[in-house]
Amino acid sequence: MTDAIDTTARTARTARTSDTGKDTAPPRFGAGLTFHGPLSETRATRIVSRLAAPAPGTVLDIGCGWGELMLRVLAETPGARGTGIDIDAGDLAHGRTLAAARGLADRVEYAEEPGHGTTRAAADTVLCVGSSQALLDPDQPHDVAAALRELRRLVRPGGRVLLAEGFWERVPTAAELARMWPGAASFDHCTLAGLVDLAVEAGFRTAWVETATRDEWEEFESGYRHAVEVWLATHPDHPLAAETRERVDRQRSAWLGYRGILGIAYLTLVPVG
Repeated sequence: MTDAIDTTARTARTARTSDTGKDTAPPRFGAGLTFHGPLSETRATRIVSRLAAPAPGTVLDIGCGWGELMLRVLAETPGARGTGIDIDAGDLAHGRTLAAARGLADRVEYAEEPGHGTTRAAADTVLCVGSSQALLDPDQPHDVAAALRELRRLVRPGGRVLLAEGFWERVPTAAELARMWPGAASFDHCTLAGLVDLAVEAGFRTAWVETATRDEWEEFESGYRHAVEVWLATHPDHPLAAETRERVDRQRSAWLGYRGILGIAYLTLVPVG
C-alpha cells in the first residue's frame, strides 16, 4: 500500500496438487484477503457510502489490484461504470472474476496498463488506494505531492478522490529505518499533518481524514502471508520453498520494523473549484 507494502509485491500462482505435494505450487500472497491493505469491513462500508452519496457516473481506480472498493461503489450506484488499471495480470483476473460473480462485468473494465501519464478520461470518483506510486515515474523518487496533482487532474469538478497513503506516526530513527524495507529513509513519508497539507496545496479540501488501526494493520499483514506460511510449513522441501521462504521472511521482518511507526491515512478529497 505504500513503499513498504510494495516490498510484498503481489503474485498470482495457480495451486496444483499431487500425491507427493511436489507439484503443489505456493498459494498467492494475500489469498483470502478482501482488501489489499489495512482496511476493515466497517471502515470500507463507511467509505463506500461516502463515495456513492454524490451518485458518480464514472469511477477510475488507479493501481486497482482486484478493485474491491471500486466494485462496491459500482454496486451502490446503479448505472455507474468503472475502470480499474494495474500492471498485475493476476490481480486483474481475480477482479474480473469478482465482477462477474456480482453481476457487474458489463459495467467495469480491468485494463493491464501503468498509471503513470495515463490518458484515461477524468472520472467522477477516483480511487488510489495504497498505489500513489502507480501515478509516478518509476525511475524517480516517490513524490506524493506529484501524485496528488495527478489525482486533481483525473477527477471531475464536484467529484471525489479516495487516497490511501502512508505517513509516519512518528519519524523513525536510523536504527528503526534499517529494520524496514531496503533503502528505507525518513523522507519516504511525511506526517499526517504534512500529508493533509499536501492535499490542500494540490487543490483539494479534505472532506474526511481517518487512519488505519493497529487491528486493521495486523489483520492485513498476517492475512497477506497466512496461506503461504501454512504452505511452507507443509512443503519445507519443495523446489520453490527456499525462494518463497526468503520472500515471506523479508516481508514479515519489514512489517515488524515499521509496526507502530508507519500509518495509513484514508483521505476523502473534494476538488476545489
